[in-house]
Amino acid sequence: MKCFHFTNGERRGGGEDGGGVSRASSKVTWTRSLSVASSCVDTRRSEFDSESTRDFTSDYSAGSFCEFLTQRRANDLRVFSFAELKSATRGFSRALLIGEGGFGCVYRGVVKVPDAANDGRDLKLDVAIKQLNRHGFQGHKEWINEVNFLGVVKHPNLVRLVGYCAEDDERGIQRLLVYELMRNKSLEDHLLARMPLSLPLPWVTRLKIAQDAARGLAYLHEEMDFQLIFRDFKASNILLDEDFNAKLSDFGLARQGPAEGLGHVSTTVVGTIGYAAPEYVQTGRLTAKSDVWSFGVVLYELITGRRALERNLPRSEQKLLEWVRPYVSDSKKFHLIVDPRLEGHYCIKSAQKLASLANKCLMKNPKSRPKMSEVVEMLGNIISETSSRDEGVSQSVSENEDVKEESEVETEAESTKQGHNYLKKVFDIREVISLRNRSVGKLDWRNWTPGLVRTW
Repeated sequence: MKCFHFTNGERRGGGEDGGGVSRASSKVTWTRSLSVASSCVDTRRSEFDSESTRDFTSDYSAGSFCEFLTQRRANDLRVFSFAELKSATRGFSRALLIGEGGFGCVYRGVVKVPDAANDGRDLKLDVAIKQLNRHGFQGHKEWINEVNFLGVVKHPNLVRLVGYCAEDDERGIQRLLVYELMRNKSLEDHLLARMPLSLPLPWVTRLKIAQDAARGLAYLHEEMDFQLIFRDFKASNILLDEDFNAKLSDFGLARQGPAEGLGHVSTTVVGTIGYAAPEYVQTGRLTAKSDVWSFGVVLYELITGRRALERNLPRSEQKLLEWVRPYVSDSKKFHLIVDPRLEGHYCIKSAQKLASLANKCLMKNPKSRPKMSEVVEMLGNIISETSSRDEGVSQSVSENEDVKEESEVETEAESTKQGHNYLKKVFDIREVISLRNRSVGKLDWRNWTPGLVRTW
């Protein structure tokens, strides 16, 4: 997607917490963003508003952010040296490059970490190493944001930050992040068939991925001591491990939610085209329901196998939400929007219920959208119904096969029995004919043998 400029004709002043609004031109620049596991190019803002006083990333210079890290967090993140990470990536070899974007590059590598379960001995761990581009300030605040949040946040559906590196040398400051390696890359890679020799994601797997991602957002919104708004929820930021468990990644734009008693946070507009909630884009007022809108967009991506915005398609099909609208309300045409790569191997009722849930997340009024904990529950119901229906179908198929086998056995036994009866009847007829021949004195040629005849 290309970069664009968004102008809403307003400039927010008086702080972040719902301050006054003055009429002035406010231009928001979107630039590329980097997904840990995807080499796709997205659009993201790189210039942050200097008035963003509630951002964790604000007001930290390159010389003071190390002190910030030690003061803000108490965690078990490993601090790597630059030499360690250079060795782990074979000198940042292009052969190990797995992602590239405005932030910098992401490499695959192997590091040694202490294993508490093995008497503290070093354990080799496959990781993804994200290196910030040394030229310019772009990505520095996002770097601090990721270390700050992932250093204190732990959840099965959030990507794990193993450690970081922050070293200053003659070439400038080196800033790197070390994550657990997600072997199946991103959801977007699978939906767009970027994985070599990969099969399309089965329908039930798509539902479980949606539920995992919903659990991650529900944790950020409702289960922590403070609310965290992701702000950049999309398919490329949903990573998949070797068992296709989904985890959220890339917290560079994450934002602390409104303080108690306030309904929203006023901030500059950042995110990705096609995923940002319309009320957030128009007013800059951010709430957790902005993430819910983005989740609804991703649900339609799971159903259709298409991106939220695709310039390579005909004009009428480029915007996903506009394209699906006439089909969703018509049950006879609904199947036309389902991902053709599934080749009909899905439950149409399940897909329709998922589309209904997506529509709830995409309600125009943010207050009408469900909370993510409610979304998790609804997805659980859809998965349960789909699984039970699949089990019922497989059970009926198996019963039909058993009945067929039994009927075949009975038919075979009946035919065998009939065959025996036929042979028995043949032998009985032969015996009757033989006795009758003997009684009437007729010659039974089968029992005749030549003998001597007297001629005198």
